[in-house]
Order: sequence, then structure tokens, then C-alpha cells
Amino acid sequence: MAAELTAHQLIDRHRPTLDQALETIRTRAYWSPHPEHPKAYGDNGSLDMAAGKAAFDALLGTRLDLDQPGTDDWVGGEVSPYGIELGVTYPHADVDVLLPAMRAGQKAWRDAGAELRAMVCLEILKRIADRTMEFAQAVMHTSGQAFMMAFQAGGPHAQDRGLEAVAYAYVEQVRTPDTAEWTKPQGKRDPLALTKQFTPVPRGIGLVIGCNTFPTWNGYPGLFASLATGNAVLVKPHPRAVLPLALTVQAARAVLAEAGFDPNLVALAGERPGEGIAKTLATRPEIRIIDYTGSTSFGDWLEANARQAHVFTEKAGVNAVVLESTDDYQGMLSNLAFSLSLYSGQMCTTPQNLLIPRDGIRTDQGAKSYDEVTADLARAVDGLLGDDTRANALLGAIVNPDVKARLEAAAGLGEVALASREVTHPEFPDATVRTPVIVKLDGAKPEDEAAYTSECFGPVSFAVAVDSAGHAVELLRHSIREKGAMTVGAYTTDPEVEEAVREVCLEEAAQLSLNLTGGVYVNQTAAFSDFHGSGGNPAANAALCDGAFVANRFRVVEVRREA
Repeated sequence: MAAELTAHQLIDRHRPTLDQALETIRTRAYWSPHPEHPKAYGDNGSLDMAAGKAAFDALLGTRLDLDQPGTDDWVGGEVSPYGIELGVTYPHADVDVLLPAMRAGQKAWRDAGAELRAMVCLEILKRIADRTMEFAQAVMHTSGQAFMMAFQAGGPHAQDRGLEAVAYAYVEQVRTPDTAEWTKPQGKRDPLALTKQFTPVPRGIGLVIGCNTFPTWNGYPGLFASLATGNAVLVKPHPRAVLPLALTVQAARAVLAEAGFDPNLVALAGERPGEGIAKTLATRPEIRIIDYTGSTSFGDWLEANARQAHVFTEKAGVNAVVLESTDDYQGMLSNLAFSLSLYSGQMCTTPQNLLIPRDGIRTDQGAKSYDEVTADLARAVDGLLGDDTRANALLGAIVNPDVKARLEAAAGLGEVALASREVTHPEFPDATVRTPVIVKLDGAKPEDEAAYTSECFGPVSFAVAVDSAGHAVELLRHSIREKGAMTVGAYTTDPEVEEAVREVCLEEAAQLSLNLTGGVYVNQTAAFSDFHGSGGNPAANAALCDGAFVANRFRVVEVRREA
């Protein structure tokens, strides 16, 4: 097919961005090419907030035809957590037709080389970035995130994670030279001489199994890591969050075609209600890479049964914060209150267990007992969310009935330090909005152990009374080792306690945040600098993003010739 975008144009347009990304993952400094303030949009061809809302509204009730081969039905059924029926329908594929079509374009994509593949991926990200405001609405109305979070996490932060994956993929592919001249001396005889050619070759088709809560942020790393390393990618969204990833596939297919490649290198797999096609797709021989974010049970199933594929999983963990002492008590309370409230705790990084010595903690305001710390934190959350307008802006909506059920059941697990309350959304009266609940438990009582050692996804936290800082560290180690953790936090002014927590996190491979009292929170990470997950404990078998996340998506094949 004729290319409308030439390699020269793509390299001129995007090579500086790739070079900056490569430098930033080396230095781990702050950088982002994607603005995270809405006022930055509307120039340079991008949609502003009003245009993005109009574009989203125009999608409602329509058929999103991606012109994919093998389409045998149209499926949909998404209902926004804010109460809107989206009414968008998507192609349902006969995979016996679609998968061979996806493989057909891989030779040309492989032969394009690492640099051109990276440039095409960056052009896809640019097209998505131009529609950030439209994507923000799509993420908001499928995940239940409040608008500002949907805009930031679903837009620029997700795009950053996609670009980060492309940068890592490029580094790993160019680590080996394209060609080498090899000469081995043979003494008096003529030397042995070979010309060697090294080609990164894709594993096959990558399958991205999307999640409900962060469809783009969690979906983009795997999608772009696989695509940049030469693989075709089949995107299977969560049935309640199809639209953001369908729009992503739409943008990718358009760019691939304009660059002269087969658009079927990226395709969407919609599913009928209750069809459960993820298991069917995951065990197909054509699927050689799987990226999955979601429940531990299905992640474990994939790891055990998708034996033909290399499986990357982000599952569930039990995140904990050790509270031993602080020199900024109010800052600690404010920081924790925000962390517990953001997106109603529906983040894999939200703290669940607050490990507090029963004898209390030392602070800049004097000694505070366990009961005082718990009550003060409850007041901090209550104060943060006391105004309904601010509460709606932070909490968003409860994403599904299972989260609501867990929230309601948590109050029966122990003494309630902070009761959850209903919040009315002025624009979306059908939205289910709830403030967090904090429940007091005892770390020395076996009957409480089942509650705080299991993940309770949603706006639920447990203030766990422990015998000492040493007991807290012991519980932390056991929890990470048995259940995993995406994040760990600690507040301490004692160097020995800090070192003990740090050592546990190093030995159990958990990412640690110490003494956060300002505008950075334990449940937030920055692309190019922070690692999301470690791949070293049961919460996830991969990190977003490091070399290991991309390097096994391709193999290097060598061709030798006598010189």
C-alpha cells in the first residue's frame, strides 16, 4: 500500500521526542511531552474541553466500525458508572479469520526495523494526544473516575506510559548491532571470517486484556511494548470499558495504514455479554504474548494455562503503610487522607492497611495514641470530603456493584472509625458516590487476620493495631510475601525503623515511599522515573516499565555468511 507518511517524515517529526525519552529513562528525571492541564489543549490541532465533550457525545449510540476482517456481529452494552448508557457497538470477530489476517502484516512490520516502528508508535500516541479530551470523557464514563483524574490518568499519564514502553523497547532492540564483521586468527593459516546479521523478530501476536478502572493507563504499556518490538496486537477490553481502547485501536489502524503498513497489525476483540473470550483467546497458538491487569484468580489462571505465551500480569496485592513516628503530623494526615480518597480507593496502589502501634506514635505535636491517630485520620478524611463538590471531584463514582458490596460489608468487620456516606452528584444523580470507610482491627487477634490480609478493593482501609514497630515490620513482610503489594508507605523519624522497613521492601521486592507529607502520594507514580510494581512479589510479575518488560517480546535471530 502507498504510504502517506514516509519514514523520513516520521523520523523528522518524532526522533527528538524519542531521544528525550531515552535520556529521561537514563536519568530518571521529571519530563513529559504531554501537558497535564486542560488549558494546554485546543492548540496545534488538539481538541479542547468543549470539542472533546462534543466528540464523545457524537459517539453515543453509534457503531464504531474499525473495518476489521472477520467481523461477524456487533456488540456493546457499556453503562457509565455515572448512569449514562453509552450505546456504542463494536465489531465482534471470528478469530479464525481475524488472527491470520493480523499475522499477514508482520513480515513488513518486522523488516521496518526498530527505529521506524518506534516512530510509527509515537505518531499513534500523537494522534491519541490530539484527542485527549475525547479520551478523557471515554475514560470517565467507563471507569467512573472524576473528570480531572480521567483526563490526567487516562490521557497524558497513560500516553507517557506508552511512550516509556516504546523507549525501553527501542533500547533493547538496538543493544545488538544490525551487522558485525567477525574475524578469528588462525596462526599461519588464513583467518576465519564471517559476516553476521542480527534481526529482532517478534514472538507473534500480543493479546492485551484490558481492565475496567484504568483502561488506557494499564493498557498502553503492553500494547506499545509489543507493537514496537514487531508484534501484532489484539486488544480485548474489559466489557464495561471498551470505548477508550476501541478509540485507541481506531487511531493505531489509521496511522499504520498511512505509514504503508497493514492496519490489521492492531485489532479489537469485542465480546458478547457473558462470552468470556479472554480464556479462548489466551490459549490460541497464535497468541504469544499476554498483558493482563485484573483479579488475582484470572491472572493465576493465565499464568498456569496460557503456556504458549509469555504472560505479563498485574494482579492484586495488599498495600500497607507503617506509622511509627513523624515530624509533620498534619502533613502525614493530609497526605494519607488524600491517598485513601482518590478515585474511591479503586486503584491497585491505594493503601489498605495502616499499621499503627497500639501504644501510639511520636509526632511533632507530642505523643499520639492509636485511638487518637485513627480518630485524627478519620477527621482529616472527613474534612477533605466534607464539601460535596470537592468530594465528587476526588472520589469519582463506584465502578461496579462488587466494590459497593465490599464497602458495605467492611463496616461489619470491626469498630468503625470513619463511616462511609453517600454523596449526591449534581450532574449525574444516578452515580454511586461513597466516601471511604476506616475500620479498626487488631493485628494480634487471629479473628481479624482474614480481613486485613485479603485485598478489599475499593474505599476501605483498616487501622491495624500492632504491638510495636517491629511487629508492624513483621506483618509487612508476611503480607508482601504472601499476598504481594504494589506500594508500601512508611512514616518514621527513627533511622533503625526506616532501615528495617527498607530492608523488608528490598528483600520482598516492593516499591517504598517514605514520609510523604506534601503533594506526592503513595498511590501515584510518574512515567520515565517511577517503577509501577516490581515483578518480584505476588501482586505482579512485571514492572511498568523496565527492560524485562520489553526484552522477551522479541528474539534476536542471527544469519552468518562467510566473508
